[in-house]
Amino acid sequence: MTKDKLTTRRAALGLIAGSATLPALSTPSLTQSAIEWRMVTSWPKNLPGPGITAQRLADRISSLSDGRLKVKLYAAGEIVPGLGTFDAVANGVAQMAHTAPLFWSGKFSAAPIFTAAPFGLTPVEHITWVNHGGGQALWDKLYEPAGVKPFMAGNTGYQMGGWYKKPLESLADLKGLKIRMPGLGGAVLTKLGVLPVGLPPSEIFISLKTGVIDATEFLGPFSDSAMGFHKAAKFYYSPGFHEPNGTGEALVSKSAFEALPSDLQQIVETACVAENIFSLGESEWNNAASLKNLVENEGVELKEYPNDILAAAKSSTIDVMQELAAKNAITAEIVNSYQNAAKHLDPWSKVSIKAFLTARG
Repeated sequence: MTKDKLTTRRAALGLIAGSATLPALSTPSLTQSAIEWRMVTSWPKNLPGPGITAQRLADRISSLSDGRLKVKLYAAGEIVPGLGTFDAVANGVAQMAHTAPLFWSGKFSAAPIFTAAPFGLTPVEHITWVNHGGGQALWDKLYEPAGVKPFMAGNTGYQMGGWYKKPLESLADLKGLKIRMPGLGGAVLTKLGVLPVGLPPSEIFISLKTGVIDATEFLGPFSDSAMGFHKAAKFYYSPGFHEPNGTGEALVSKSAFEALPSDLQQIVETACVAENIFSLGESEWNNAASLKNLVENEGVELKEYPNDILAAAKSSTIDVMQELAAKNAITAEIVNSYQNAAKHLDPWSKVSIKAFLTARG
């Protein structure tokens, strides 16, 4: 072997040996095990609206992390019931859930506010409060004793008022009705003589069809159509004064979240932000199409609540919010923050969206 060839060979062997001490930056998947999370949900699998959102959120996290954090979705009933998702995350059965804050009034009096409050913030106003008006810090504080971290992670937009088997002519027609309406809206209707019934989404249709309940609200036309409510009741009421917003939440185990490297934490948070605004646009588009189909092809009668019902509901909302704020210190703090946000945003909303929609006709 010539001297030049010997030198070249020694250099190559030295490069190979030296490379063994360098970190394998280009192939992390070969040296690191993927982290696997369970996501339980409150929704039937792929339910238009929140069910689709939950699956897309799981897929976003898995994709953005290049498979380093794999999230597998379990629909309501597959591991835990639809209303068992919070406890599943708090107790370590799952690392993540997709659900809605309005379900947790029995655990945290103020939780439903993070979905909506009657006659409260619109979708954009609600996002503004959570992100820029102190709402997120209070939400974190509320769930912190359970070891759960919440994120906005889906929005079904404005809600409809609900499905009724018989038309409503006046406030008197509400009295004695059994209506599926969770959250603060249910508390308002109680003051109007209604008997609110709490049901998970999977049980609403059969309860409406068989007469266990006389009426129900759920979300907007996109999701309501998929649930088939128009097959059991034909009178569809607006406005959804009880829920002018439809924020869904991703619940994440604090211990599981804090165990992630910082870049994966950012991916989880970013995926929630992306899905929150994407799903709002999706819902608005599909609500319009679904409402048209319900009225034109399914025989649904679109109705507006009588004025005396709206007036009574608005008056009762004042009492409900005052009673809510009196429950404990953290609830009072959240109610005050929410109401102050409404006062801050209202003058702008009146000269922006309200004035424009009036002008547009």
